Amino acid sequence: MSRNGHKPRRHAPMGTPPTMEVNLEEIAGVLERAKGALSAEDHAKLTRAMAALASTTQIVAELIAQLQGKKTSLERLRRMLFGSPTEKTDEVLGEERAGAAREDAAVSASADGAAARKRAPGHGRNAASAYSGAEHIRVAHADLSRGDACPGCPQGKVYPLEPPAVLVRITGMAPLGAQVYACDRLRCNLCGEVYTAAAPPGVGREKYDASATAMVGMLRYGTGLPFNRIEQLQKAMRVPLPAATQWDLVRGALPQLLPAHEQLIEQAAQGTVLHNDDTTMKLLELTAEQRAAALGEDEARGRTGVFTSGIVSIGEGRKVALFFTGARHAGENLAEVLKRRAAQLPIPIQMCDGSSSNTAGDFETLLGKCNAHGRRKFVELAELFPEQVRFVLETLREVYKSDAEARTRELSPAERLRLHQRESAPRMAALKEWMDRQLTERLIEPNSRLGEAIRYLQNHWEGLTLFLRVEGVPLDNNVVERALKRAIVHRKNSLFYKTLNGAKAGDVFMSLIYTAELNAVNPFEYLTALLRHPLELAERPSEWMPWNFHLTLARLGAGPDPPA
Repeated sequence: MSRNGHKPRRHAPMGTPPTMEVNLEEIAGVLERAKGALSAEDHAKLTRAMAALASTTQIVAELIAQLQGKKTSLERLRRMLFGSPTEKTDEVLGEERAGAAREDAAVSASADGAAARKRAPGHGRNAASAYSGAEHIRVAHADLSRGDACPGCPQGKVYPLEPPAVLVRITGMAPLGAQVYACDRLRCNLCGEVYTAAAPPGVGREKYDASATAMVGMLRYGTGLPFNRIEQLQKAMRVPLPAATQWDLVRGALPQLLPAHEQLIEQAAQGTVLHNDDTTMKLLELTAEQRAAALGEDEARGRTGVFTSGIVSIGEGRKVALFFTGARHAGENLAEVLKRRAAQLPIPIQMCDGSSSNTAGDFETLLGKCNAHGRRKFVELAELFPEQVRFVLETLREVYKSDAEARTRELSPAERLRLHQRESAPRMAALKEWMDRQLTERLIEPNSRLGEAIRYLQNHWEGLTLFLRVEGVPLDNNVVERALKRAIVHRKNSLFYKTLNGAKAGDVFMSLIYTAELNAVNPFEYLTALLRHPLELAERPSEWMPWNFHLTLARLGAGPDPPA
C-alpha cells in the first residue's frame, strides 16, 4: 500500500511492442485496389516495399521456427545472423565442423588422446628458404677444414657436407633508422684555418636517403599505416620522423615515380585478361571542376560518389595492378587504360562482377562474369535454404576442382578449356536446369532471397559460363578483390584522402607496390631502385618494370643497396 492508501499501479513493461499478425495477401489486395488512386511511381515504390516485407517475413518466420524447435545452437544462430566466417563449401555446409567434432570425440575417448592429435607438417613455422630477404652468413668451422684428419678416427679425413646446418635468428629494428656522423674538425692556432674530416661517400648531399622514402611509402600505402602512427612509432624508437615530413617525402617522390606508373598502364593495356572492380573511397576536397574534368559536364551533374578502382592485367606471364581514385567507376577507368591498347592485338578478356559500372564503355571485350560473386549470394542463404544451397555449392565446388587440376598439371589454355568442356560443362548444364525448374515449377518463391540469387545467375549466365567457350577465361574476379583490400585497409585506417593529389600519390605507390608483389619481387627493393635512378627511369621506363629492373641495375653496375 502507498501512503495515501491506494494500491500502486502496475505498468506494462516498457519497450514491448504490441503483437500484430500480418496477412501479406490482404495487403497485396489493398495495394491493388489503390492502384488507381496512386501515381505509377508511388505504386512501384509500394510494390518493392511489399516484396521486401515478404522476404523479411520469410526470414523471421524461419528464424522463429528454428528457435521454437530448439534446433539452433549458438553457433548456428550466429551463422544465420552474420553468415559463415569463411566461404569454403565444407565450412558453409557444416561438413568440416561435423567431421572435426567426430574426430574430437574419438580422440577424447582414447586413453592417449593427446598423443593421437597430430600437428600438420610445418604448421606454424617458416622454412629457412622463406627468408630470402635476410642477410645470409656462412659460418666456418673453428677447428676443421677440408682434408683435415678426423678427430674421431685417425684414418679418416673430413669433407664438406651439404646442405649446412641452418639457424635462423630474427632481430628487431625501427622501420627507419638513422646515422649521425660527427666529422672531426681541426683549427690552426696561428692562421685560424679549419679542417673538417670528409664525410663518407653519399653522406651529406641529402638528409633522407631514397630507402627512407621507399619505406614510408611501403608503410603508408603498402600496409595502411597512417602518417601519424608512423610518427608515433618512430618517436618511440628515438628516430623521430614527423608526419608532415613523411608527406613531403612522398610528394617529392611522386614526379620521379610517375614514368614507371605510366609504363605500368601501358603494359596493362596490352594484357590478355583484365580484371576490374571498385570500392568506395572518401576524398574531402574533390571540387566540381575536378569532377567535371573527369566525367564531363553533363555526367558530373548527377554523380556524387568517389571510388578507388582496381585493375589487374595478366599477359605473357606478367601481372600488373593499377589503382585509380576519383569520380570514375571501374569500367570508365578500364576504358581509359584500353585507349592505349595496340590496335593489332585481339579483343581482350574482361572479368568482373555483374555491376553495369564495370563495363568498358565503347571498347569491345569478351565479358566474363565472376562465379565467386554469384556463389556468394547462396553462401549467405546456407542456413535458410540448406538443401538448395548445398546443391549449388557442391556443383560449383567440382568446377573449381577441375580448375585447380588444370593449374596443378600446368595445362595450356587450350588444354584447360577442353578439360572444363569435358568435366564442367555437364555440371553447369545441370545447375542451369535445376535453377529453371525451381522457378518454372514454383518450387520456391521468385521474390525470396533464394529466388533473387537464382535470377542473378540466370541473368549473367553467358558471362558466368564464358570459361566453357573461350580459352584463358578465369572463373572469378578474386585477384582484383584481393588487390582492392589495399585500398580498403587504407580507408579503414586513414578514413580518407584530403586532396586529389594525395589520392594520386596513393594510387601510384599502391600500383607499384602491389605489382611488384604479384611478380614475386621485393617492393621495398623495387621502390628504392626507382628512386635512386630517376634520370634513367625517365629516359627508358620500360626497362624499370618489376620483372626486368634487376637486369637494368646489373647493366648499370648498380644494386638495390646504397653505394659503398
